[in-house]
Amino acid sequence: MSKAHIGSSLDNHLTSDAPFEETQVLAVKEVVASQLVAAMQKQSLSKARLAILLKTSRSQVDRRLSPSRDVTLSTLQRAAALVGRKVQIELV
Repeated sequence: MSKAHIGSSLDNHLTSDAPFEETQVLAVKEVVASQLVAAMQKQSLSKARLAILLKTSRSQVDRRLSPSRDVTLSTLQRAAALVGRKVQIELV
Protein backbone atom coordinates (compact mmCIF):
# COMPACT_ATOMS: atom_id res chain seq x y z
CA MET A 1 0.00 0.00 0.00
CA SER A 2 1.46 3.35 -1.08
CA LYS A 3 1.47 6.34 1.26
CA ALA A 4 2.47 8.88 -1.40
CA HIS A 5 -0.36 11.33 -0.71
CA ILE A 6 -1.30 10.97 2.93
CA GLY A 7 -2.65 14.17 4.44
CA SER A 8 -3.44 17.44 2.75
CA SER A 9 -1.32 19.62 0.53
CA LEU A 10 0.21 22.89 1.66
CA ASP A 11 -2.16 24.71 -0.71
CA ASN A 12 -5.14 23.12 1.04
CA HIS A 13 -3.74 24.06 4.44
CA LEU A 14 -3.18 27.68 3.43
CA THR A 15 -6.58 27.93 1.79
CA SER A 16 -8.37 26.69 4.88
CA ASP A 17 -6.28 28.29 7.64
CA ALA A 18 -4.87 31.49 6.15
CA PRO A 19 -5.77 33.93 3.41
CA PHE A 20 -4.13 31.99 0.58
CA GLU A 21 -4.31 34.80 -1.98
CA GLU A 22 -2.68 37.29 0.41
CA THR A 23 0.12 34.85 1.14
CA GLN A 24 0.67 34.24 -2.56
CA VAL A 25 0.70 37.97 -3.36
CA LEU A 26 3.23 38.67 -0.62
CA ALA A 27 5.47 35.87 -1.89
CA VAL A 28 5.39 37.25 -5.44
CA LYS A 29 6.17 40.76 -4.17
CA GLU A 30 9.12 39.43 -2.16
CA VAL A 31 10.54 37.62 -5.18
CA VAL A 32 10.15 40.65 -7.47
CA ALA A 33 11.71 43.00 -4.90
CA SER A 34 14.58 40.57 -4.37
CA GLN A 35 15.20 40.27 -8.12
CA LEU A 36 15.18 44.05 -8.53
CA VAL A 37 17.61 44.55 -5.64
CA ALA A 38 19.90 41.84 -7.06
CA ALA A 39 19.87 43.52 -10.47
CA MET A 40 20.64 46.87 -8.81
CA GLN A 41 23.59 45.33 -6.94
CA LYS A 42 24.89 43.70 -10.12
CA GLN A 43 25.00 47.13 -11.77
CA SER A 44 26.25 48.90 -8.62
CA LEU A 45 23.10 51.03 -8.65
CA SER A 46 22.21 52.46 -5.26
CA LYS A 47 18.69 53.20 -4.08
CA ALA A 48 19.57 56.90 -4.06
CA ARG A 49 20.68 56.76 -7.71
CA LEU A 50 17.60 54.75 -8.68
CA ALA A 51 15.47 57.41 -6.99
CA ILE A 52 17.11 60.11 -9.09
CA LEU A 53 16.59 58.11 -12.29
CA LEU A 54 12.94 57.46 -11.38
CA LYS A 55 12.51 61.13 -10.45
CA THR A 56 11.35 60.29 -6.95
CA SER A 57 12.71 60.20 -3.40
CA ARG A 58 14.88 57.56 -1.80
CA SER A 59 12.14 56.84 0.75
CA GLN A 60 9.72 56.27 -2.13
CA VAL A 61 12.15 53.71 -3.61
CA ASP A 62 12.27 51.96 -0.22
CA ARG A 63 8.48 51.80 -0.18
CA ARG A 64 8.40 50.44 -3.73
CA LEU A 65 10.89 47.72 -2.84
CA SER A 66 8.90 46.71 0.25
CA PRO A 67 6.82 43.56 -0.27
CA SER A 68 4.23 44.89 2.17
CA ARG A 69 3.43 47.82 -0.13
CA ASP A 70 1.70 47.88 -3.49
CA VAL A 71 3.51 49.14 -6.57
CA THR A 72 2.05 50.00 -9.95
CA LEU A 73 2.98 47.99 -12.98
CA SER A 74 4.28 51.08 -14.78
CA THR A 75 6.60 51.92 -11.87
CA LEU A 76 7.87 48.36 -11.78
CA GLN A 77 8.47 48.42 -15.54
CA ARG A 78 10.43 51.70 -15.30
CA ALA A 79 12.57 50.40 -12.44
CA ALA A 80 13.20 47.12 -14.25
CA ALA A 81 14.23 48.94 -17.43
CA LEU A 82 16.74 51.01 -15.47
CA VAL A 83 18.50 47.83 -14.34
CA GLY A 84 18.32 46.22 -17.76
CA ARG A 85 15.44 43.89 -16.99
CA LYS A 86 11.87 43.42 -18.27
CA VAL A 87 8.66 42.67 -16.42
CA GLN A 88 6.85 39.61 -17.68
CA ILE A 89 3.41 38.78 -16.35
CA GLU A 90 1.61 35.55 -17.05
CA LEU A 91 -1.88 34.47 -16.04
CA VAL A 92 -2.00 30.79 -15.19
